[in-house]
Amino acid sequence: MSDRPKTLGELRTSGYRPQSVKDEMRKNLIRKLRAGETLFAGMVGYEETVVPQIVNAILSKHDMLFLGLRGQGKTRMLRSLTSLLDDALPIVAGSEIHDDPLAPLSKYARDRVAAQGDNCAIDYVGATDRYYEKLATPDVTIADLIGEIDLVKHASGKELASEDVLHFGLIPRAHRGIFCMNEVPDLSPKIQVGLFNVLEERDIQIRGFPIRLNLDVCIVFSANPEDYTNRGRIVTPLKDRIGSVIRTHYPLTRELGIEITDQNAWTDRDPEVRVVVPKFLQEVVEETARLARTSPHVNQASGVSVRMSIANYENVVSNAERQAILRGDAVAVARCSDLTSMVSSSRGKLELAMSDEPGEEDKLLGRIIDEAIKNVFDQQFNPKQFRSVVEHFDLGEPMELGDGLAPAETLKRIEPIRGFMEQVEQAAKKLQPELLEGVTKVPFLASVAEFLLDGLYCHNRLNRQPRGTGIRYSK
Repeated sequence: MSDRPKTLGELRTSGYRPQSVKDEMRKNLIRKLRAGETLFAGMVGYEETVVPQIVNAILSKHDMLFLGLRGQGKTRMLRSLTSLLDDALPIVAGSEIHDDPLAPLSKYARDRVAAQGDNCAIDYVGATDRYYEKLATPDVTIADLIGEIDLVKHASGKELASEDVLHFGLIPRAHRGIFCMNEVPDLSPKIQVGLFNVLEERDIQIRGFPIRLNLDVCIVFSANPEDYTNRGRIVTPLKDRIGSVIRTHYPLTRELGIEITDQNAWTDRDPEVRVVVPKFLQEVVEETARLARTSPHVNQASGVSVRMSIANYENVVSNAERQAILRGDAVAVARCSDLTSMVSSSRGKLELAMSDEPGEEDKLLGRIIDEAIKNVFDQQFNPKQFRSVVEHFDLGEPMELGDGLAPAETLKRIEPIRGFMEQVEQAAKKLQPELLEGVTKVPFLASVAEFLLDGLYCHNRLNRQPRGTGIRYSK
C-alpha cells in the first residue's frame, strides 16, 4: 500500500494506463484460465455447463443475465464476479463515482484535477467496493438507479443549473465496476426502459440535465423464468441489449446435490454432542428434493430450491442432536425416525400444482420422503431378503420404535425377529462399515435397523403408523 502512487503526478510517472472494467475482467479471467485457477470457488456442478457460458460472455465483453429457478446460486455467482476485478483501483480522492484520475467524469473530479493538477490526491478502492447490487421491487425509481436533483444541496446555495446539485444513483456509483440488478422482471417496464441507454450507449441523463456521463460499467442481471411469476416480465428491447443469457440449473446428480448440501448446511454444533448422518440418510434427504422436482403434484415452474435440501439436512441433524441431549448421549447417529423433522423445513419451499387444502402439503411431503427411502433402499437391498422379518409381523407381533428410543433399546426390541440382527449387521457393513467402529457402532446399527424396516414399509411389506412420539410397525 505504501508503494502506490499518492498523487496524480506519481500515478502518471508510474506507467499506469486506464482500462475499461470489461477489459480488466477479461484480462484477469485469461490469467486465471492459463494458471488453471478455480474461477468460482464454492460453486459445485456448474463446471461443464454454466461456467463455460460465463467465460464466453466475459471474453466477449458482454453484459449478462443469469436466468434460472430459485435456489440455483445465481446471486452467489454474480457476487463472485468481483474475483475478476483488480485488488486496487486508483480514483480521484473523494469521488462518489470512482473517477479515473486520468479521465475524470464528474464535475467534482474535473474541478479537483483542474485546480490541483499533478498534486491531486489519489485513493484506491478494492474489488468488493466496486460491486453494487439492487433487488428489483415495484417501488424502485429511476432516481434510485440513475440519480436525482438533491434539493438539500440546492437549499445550501448551489444553483439548479449546476452539476453540483446532482445526487448520483447506484449505476453511476458503479462506474468502473459491476452493477447487479436482482430479479429484474419485478422492475416496472418504465424503469427497464430507463436502462436502455446505459446498456447500449453507456451513458445516463439525469432529469433532462444537459450532461452525458459516459459510464464504464459491467451490468449483470438475475431473473427467474418469465412463467414463474405474474408480477412482471423483462421487456423485449431490454433483453435484446443484454449480451449473453446464462442458464442455471439444479444439481444434475444426487452426489452433486449432497456435496452442495454438505458445503452449505450448518452442522458444526455443540462440541459436547457429536451428530453423525449416515450416507444413506444423506441420500434420502437429497432424493426427497429431486423427487419433488419431478412430482406432477408440485408446480415445476416455481422450482424446488437447493435451500430445501439444506434446511432439511439441518433439521435432521437437529432432531438427532435434540434426542441425544435429552438422553445425555455424547454421540448420535441420525435415523429414519428423524426424517419426520423434514416436514417443517420443507413447508413453503414447494408450491402445489393443484390443491391447496390445509394439510395437503404435509401429506405430499410424507409421500415424497417415503418414495425417497424406497429409492435409496432399492439401490442396496431387495425386500425378498427380509422374509423372516415380514413373517414375524405376519404372526401379529407389532413393534414400537422411534427417535425417542435409545439405540440400545431399539436393538433390544428387534432381537426377537429371527435372523434380523445378523441382517442388520451385514447391511451396516455394506452401507458404511467405518461407523461400526467405536462409539458409533450401536447407534449406527439402530439406524440401519430403522432404515430396513422403513424400506419394507415402502414396499408394502409392513404397516407403519405414528403412535404418540414413536412409530408402530405391524402386519
